[in-house]
Amino acid sequence: MSKIDYRAVAEDAGLPRVGARAPFVAYMRELWTRRHFASTMARFRVEATMAENRLGLAWVVLNPLLQAAVYGLIFGVIMSSDSRPPKFIPFLVTGFFIFTYFSKSFSQGAKSISGNLSLVRSLAFPRMLLPISAVMRQLYELVPMLAVLAVILIGFGEFPDWTWLLMVPILVLMTMFNTGIALIAARLTVHVRDVSQLIPIITRIIFYMSGIFYSLELVLAPPKHPAWLLQVAQLNPVHAFIELSRGALQESQDVPAVLWLVASVAAVGFLAFGLVFFWRAEERYGRE
Repeated sequence: MSKIDYRAVAEDAGLPRVGARAPFVAYMRELWTRRHFASTMARFRVEATMAENRLGLAWVVLNPLLQAAVYGLIFGVIMSSDSRPPKFIPFLVTGFFIFTYFSKSFSQGAKSISGNLSLVRSLAFPRMLLPISAVMRQLYELVPMLAVLAVILIGFGEFPDWTWLLMVPILVLMTMFNTGIALIAARLTVHVRDVSQLIPIITRIIFYMSGIFYSLELVLAPPKHPAWLLQVAQLNPVHAFIELSRGALQESQDVPAVLWLVASVAAVGFLAFGLVFFWRAEERYGRE
């Protein structure tokens, strides 16, 4: 008696394989259809954070503010005056808040699949919604941080100007970049759990390379260092987003035009790669 080829029988009957990866265009279409799942999940996570802590949403702002205060106290005192940028406090807080948006998107995006395995294994939906939801949560938490930042800027004489509107395209580009990073990290963490141990180290390296509490343009300026060193440092997308934000919010900050190009290329490039990279492993999430 010959063995029945159930796969052939199913294909002849037009039955789809359970958990099969949809074509990319169809997958993106389904992702858009279910986009409200990602936004609702992100909002509920923010509300859960508020309920867990007595100060609620205040910790979203207090945590990076306290860290900025520590770095400001240490590096603001020991740094020489020629390396310290003008209006150091707004400079530092702006850099810290924008970097926090990146670092939390990176870390939470990396855990979005491995930390929700019960959800992944029990429901059928595009898994890409989970890292996207992680980034959306950080975007929601960035809003009160920007409100506090505006108060700090006004307190230091940086009053609202039309350039503040540039924060809209800057955050759009950065959200695209963060989403790409989250998608890449989410897949890598599923395949190799050890990647989660490296993320804090990678984040710390990027932190010190992004000019949070010092100006790359002042520290690496010729003739102290070769001109190419500053040009290479400016290719860091996180630094580009931070400097663009400072240039939009602080009148005293001059931003090289090349940083817009760096931010745009990084946003489009990482998002496009992240979408394809994550989609190609859709069938493997929750099964490894």
